[in-house]
Amino acid sequence: MRCVACGAVYPLDPRMFSCPRCGGLLEVVAAEPPGVSWAAWKRRRPGVWRYREALPVPPGAKPVTIGEGATPLVDAELDGVRARVWVKFEGANPTGSFKDRGMTVGVTVARHVGARLVVAASTGNTASALAAYAARAGLRAVVVLPRGGVALGKLLQARLHGAVVVEVEGSFDRAMGMVLEAAREGYAYPLNSFNPIRLEGQKTIAYEVADDLGRAPDYVVVPVGNGGNIAAIWKGFKELHEWGLVDRLPVMIGVQAEGASPLVKAWRAGLREPVWVDKPSTVASAIRIGRPVNWVKAIKAVEESGGVFVAVSDEEILEAQRILARRVGLGVEPSSAAALAGILKLESEGFFRAGEEVVAVATGHALKDPDAMAKADADFRRASSVEELKSLLRSLAGAEA
Repeated sequence: MRCVACGAVYPLDPRMFSCPRCGGLLEVVAAEPPGVSWAAWKRRRPGVWRYREALPVPPGAKPVTIGEGATPLVDAELDGVRARVWVKFEGANPTGSFKDRGMTVGVTVARHVGARLVVAASTGNTASALAAYAARAGLRAVVVLPRGGVALGKLLQARLHGAVVVEVEGSFDRAMGMVLEAAREGYAYPLNSFNPIRLEGQKTIAYEVADDLGRAPDYVVVPVGNGGNIAAIWKGFKELHEWGLVDRLPVMIGVQAEGASPLVKAWRAGLREPVWVDKPSTVASAIRIGRPVNWVKAIKAVEESGGVFVAVSDEEILEAQRILARRVGLGVEPSSAAALAGILKLESEGFFRAGEEVVAVATGHALKDPDAMAKADADFRRASSVEELKSLLRSLAGAEA
């Protein structure tokens, strides 16, 4: 384990969550190349555990899995965009978000080290994933949520899977602070993204993109809330490059909502630290975070790759959600749509060139947030008889012609 702040290196310890020397975030690093190849990986079933040599799981640990990963990489075929846009649809994971990738690894390790109770703060997706994987592993889950700040679908998932739901007044950032403090007491194993073991599962998004395309794309665009996912994906591509499995690295682009954009504000001002947002506000509840715990890793990913951060409005997010639903056929929650909103914004500024490949990471399913779907305009009609239905169909067929 290596500190991203001071560079200190320690033996792998699943219960070490920050650097003992400086308090910085830790990341897992391979002591030596794992000796892998695409040919060997492709002989296995697709999914997160296809790449098990690259995951920090102790020998003999039995994976806690529900078939996560192997999500579709969809050619969006968008008119008016010079680049070729692919959408990595993480909503196809078992609980409907990319968080399943981290939880399959995190809960596997938690069970192996003897944890009986797992805990995480959440805006929703972490809660539903933790609850499901803890149930699968026979562990008890506690999820700490900002009261009134979690989309209904996610809250109900956590309840369905039997988690203990703790609501706190204030924002997600307060809930995260409470979990960080409580984790130091050791009563429960924490599985937020300050735990570097969990992020190791999320780096498999990069592995799958390269596996499907046969190469790294030119750009990868990621919604940014707490900052762990963009860092994990970048780490995944760097490992593939280091091991000779891809011949180039993508540019990483982080997208935040305007009302919750501490990293974008810092980026625009040329600062090395975030400009905290005390009261984050956006329709994209999954990235409604004003104090991202993984900001160091997120900024590092964008800087090292030569990328950018961009902010998008709620209107742009909801329009991108409609485009994905009605032109591509993918139903995503608003935070997922932020990735496409960022692409469209950068496209309008002439950022991309014809023929470049851009992968948008769509982090969660539309059913996660039914309230957001209800904001979409709808064409409702009534028919009191078969004749009225025939008349309507004739009218619509004529209009289409």
